[in-house]
Amino acid sequence: QVQLVESGGGLVQPGGSLRLSCAASRSIFRFDSMGWYRQAPGKQRELVAHIISSGNSNYADSVKGRFTISRDNAKNTVDLQMNSLKPEDTAVYYCNARRVINVEGAISDDWGQGTQVTVSS
Repeated sequence: QVQLVESGGGLVQPGGSLRLSCAASRSIFRFDSMGWYRQAPGKQRELVAHIISSGNSNYADSVKGRFTISRDNAKNTVDLQMNSLKPEDTAVYYCNARRVINVEGAISDDWGQGTQVTVSS
């Protein structure tokens, strides 16, 4: 198990930027993917972006072109740069570390405690 601690959330005006950071308690190199999810009030948790060990990344359609995920294996951090923020980006953002644990594709997920992002004028 790994401890994940998010930081960087806050209140920002529409069109503004924020950078979220996730610090892991152990090497992230061992994880098959690292990602950011978000959950808005009354909605299900959804994938925002994830990045695999090769460095390839994937984004939700709603954030493509605005958000960028990056990982630093040496520092054991995963960051999410969020630009051109919209009110609909308001949510609690969670860091995720995922491992595929067997050949059938079963996965093991670790989560951070979340950080609030509010986009409002």
